Amino acid sequence: MDGSVRIADRHMSNDEIMARANKIATGLIAKGVSHGEAINLLMRNDIEFIVGMAAATQIGAVGTPINTHFSADDVAYIINDSGAKVVISHSDLWHNLSEKVIPLLEREVTILLVETPKYLRAPYKISDELCTLRSGDIELAEWESKFSPHEKAVSVRPAAMIYTSGTTGRPKGVRRKEAVSVKLKNHHNAYVAGMRCLLAAPLYHSAPFSTADGVFAVEGDLILTPRFDPEFYLTLIEKHRITHSFMVPTMFTRLLKLPDAIRLKYDVSSVEHIIHGGSPCPREIKMKMIDWFGPVFFELYGGTETGIVTYATTKDFLEHPGTVGCAVEGATIKIYDDDGNELPNGQVGEIYCLHIDCPDFTYQNRHEDRLAMEKYGLLSLGDVGYINEAGYLYITDRKRDMIISGGTNIYCTMVEAPFLDHPKVLDCAAFGIPHEELGETLALAVETVENAVVTEEELLEFAREKLGGYMVPMKIIFTKTLPRDPSGKIYKRKLRDPFWANEKRKI
Repeated sequence: MDGSVRIADRHMSNDEIMARANKIATGLIAKGVSHGEAINLLMRNDIEFIVGMAAATQIGAVGTPINTHFSADDVAYIINDSGAKVVISHSDLWHNLSEKVIPLLEREVTILLVETPKYLRAPYKISDELCTLRSGDIELAEWESKFSPHEKAVSVRPAAMIYTSGTTGRPKGVRRKEAVSVKLKNHHNAYVAGMRCLLAAPLYHSAPFSTADGVFAVEGDLILTPRFDPEFYLTLIEKHRITHSFMVPTMFTRLLKLPDAIRLKYDVSSVEHIIHGGSPCPREIKMKMIDWFGPVFFELYGGTETGIVTYATTKDFLEHPGTVGCAVEGATIKIYDDDGNELPNGQVGEIYCLHIDCPDFTYQNRHEDRLAMEKYGLLSLGDVGYINEAGYLYITDRKRDMIISGGTNIYCTMVEAPFLDHPKVLDCAAFGIPHEELGETLALAVETVENAVVTEEELLEFAREKLGGYMVPMKIIFTKTLPRDPSGKIYKRKLRDPFWANEKRKI
């Protein structure tokens, strides 16, 4: 088969990947792994991630990535909850967590380690000592060499099980009855033979994983990066003549913050298709990206649970600025208020949706949670928005990020947008903090451009021209770095929690 996967100076063809995967598949069977059982992957972006998922697929096992930012308690919980008998992990991740994880495991689990390569150590500042294999460790490559290839792939292949972090409680594993076909998610030639796809977002998240899976299925070339670095991203586009990519809006912001002399020296003319999602994208940011890259942006809306329910081409966005698109074929989208009334076009409420062709799912060992998110025969991802008269969906915010101050709803993305236009602001995050009279009030955490000097009053004065008085933050917190995952998505709860620690009421 054609296609390949590349990261740093490593390259492996799809045929080579499958040769390794089939040996691992035989080993998994020897460990008692059967059809429908989970295989955990605690890994950063790497070729072995793809190999491990392919091995699971060959025997009908359920590849189950683990977010590398999860705590030891959460990692142990996922291993136990998923029922995995085998975990494949980068060595530093396991060595860092094992002392806390092992005592929490409910059964014997085989841990197969990949020594963390040098191209991952530098970006994450990982010590060599933590990466070096230790006595008693089982190295994946050595272990797989003992087995002959698995010769007959199963006909029924379950989907990967992605654990969502959620806002409260333990992560929930989204277990789908069958895999989502590439045909179903191939909107506007998102997956084509010969594509060269650049992926910096972490594979343990649903959308990047789905992207990698699609590229592999059509035998395209997948170029991985350990994490997102704006200028390095541009160098890879030029070097490999990248045609496709998946991105999140924070990546756009960081790219646009590069000096023009750096940003414009790279040739990005090969790019044909950039899918983006994960969070609402400020209109001004997207317009700047379109001016730079051209009409190559395709925005999607959906979730691990629902699959893709809307898609917006660049033309859609230009004609309906700010939209995430209209319903794709087979999808239903409706807006409801808190009393269960379906709202007419133009009115903001909670978004409920469903794609009739997307295989149904449940949450691993938590079917009651699956039932709780369904109303009116549709599913809610916890987002707030509206549909315009032309049928295009607009996301105003995550419902959990909506601040209710003195009875007034404040949507965080609307607050953040003007601050992102300030030349000294690299990124920012609005969130609610306790207030004796109002219940909660608005705070803004700001990460400034390197070496920039800016005052709170300067920022507030800048924003007052674009924001209503009630939307102006009462508190600005300057921070060297905002807490974020490798894709750049901000963990707002880490910003909120210190302010709410001693409060009886939580958000």
